[in-house]
Amino acid sequence: MPHDLNHLTEALLHEAAKAGADSADAMAVAGQSLSIDIRQGKLEQAERSEAVEVGLRVMIGHRQACVSASDVSAGTLARLAERAVAMAREAPEDPTVGLADPDQLARSWDVAALEMCDETSNPSASALEEAARRAEAAALAVGAISQVEASSSWSRRGLHVAASNGFSGGYERSSHSVSAVAFTGSGTAMERDWAAEGRIFAADMPAPEEIGRLAGERALERAGSVKPPTGAYPVLFDERIAASIVGHVLMAVNGAMIVRGTSWARDKLSSQILPKGMSLIEDPHRPRISGSRPFDAEGLPTRRRALIEDGVLMGWTLDLANARKLGLPSTGNAARGTSAPPSPSTTNIDLTPGTATRDDLMRQMGTGLLVTSLIGSTINPTTGDYSRGASGFWVEGGEIRYPVNECTIAGNLLEMLMRMTAANDARAHYSTRVPSLLIEGLMLAGA
Repeated sequence: MPHDLNHLTEALLHEAAKAGADSADAMAVAGQSLSIDIRQGKLEQAERSEAVEVGLRVMIGHRQACVSASDVSAGTLARLAERAVAMAREAPEDPTVGLADPDQLARSWDVAALEMCDETSNPSASALEEAARRAEAAALAVGAISQVEASSSWSRRGLHVAASNGFSGGYERSSHSVSAVAFTGSGTAMERDWAAEGRIFAADMPAPEEIGRLAGERALERAGSVKPPTGAYPVLFDERIAASIVGHVLMAVNGAMIVRGTSWARDKLSSQILPKGMSLIEDPHRPRISGSRPFDAEGLPTRRRALIEDGVLMGWTLDLANARKLGLPSTGNAARGTSAPPSPSTTNIDLTPGTATRDDLMRQMGTGLLVTSLIGSTINPTTGDYSRGASGFWVEGGEIRYPVNECTIAGNLLEMLMRMTAANDARAHYSTRVPSLLIEGLMLAGA
């Protein structure tokens, strides 16, 4: 990275103390990225960016303020600290505001073991363009594909966090990705679908041709979509979108939601909310995975933990402030950007897989809906009422019969979660690994 991020955070802490802050923490982020978009055989966009940004949080007693800037000159850092201190003096008092105690801090970690950054040379624009064109050509070669939008991108980002309690640490991340969106048909009969892959290391990426071919095949399977029947049916959420169900659970157990009293899970601690045998595990230390991190945004060590074990809700996702409000210890889940204080957020998530394949679950379902795409969202976070637009395939006799679209799935998350059956098709390289999920007794509104 062109900037010494450690030096920037230390300079910010020095300026904060000089301006009158009782305590402070600072974050510095620097990144480079390059992306190429191809459409209808032509280069539609090539974008390169390089940026550095710093953020400072200062505390005067139990009052805090956050400021950020993209200018990192010495004069700007000094003015930034002065403004933050002036803002903090006017902020409302919050007894839960404050840094971690020194004995809570992460003291040692092995960034290299997490393999979060590809140290090989940065890809050129021409190499990214070639990858996008290869994906496009493979999608068009499937046949009856009218248009393809293909993209290829790379990024590398470094961050450093330091605080007046003695914490200082940083790491870098890299990302390589290729995606394709394929279209078939025209007018109101036009259908589309997509495929995409992303990895930390370029060597782990599948060939662009695989991605383009899959996008084309998926789009062709959508041709001739109709509305499904209306009624109560089982729904099989394809692995591509099943993580959205777990996402609603993660939101419900977020400490900020619990503190506000706006979560359907607020009174479910130590209660059964998933079927027996099913667990939800967070593991921030998986190598070569995009969500991994050695410490959280408040300098606390991260660790593997069970959010849900054998179906029973074990605890909340907490940063320091929300933990203090609940009278609990932080779970080391603080995340933040440069312009806001920390808030709770999860990292890598695993839902216990089943033993059946997706096809096995289709046969078990008999008649129902296989969902491959979700559109829009109406989720009541307090009651768990669930309603989403969907498209996919109608299944009869355990086999796909025809593609469907323009339907709505409705239910209640508390009931849906207890009726889940998991397949065995979660993809190993995903940060959130969730297999296809069969859920019985949902309402469909279609034709």
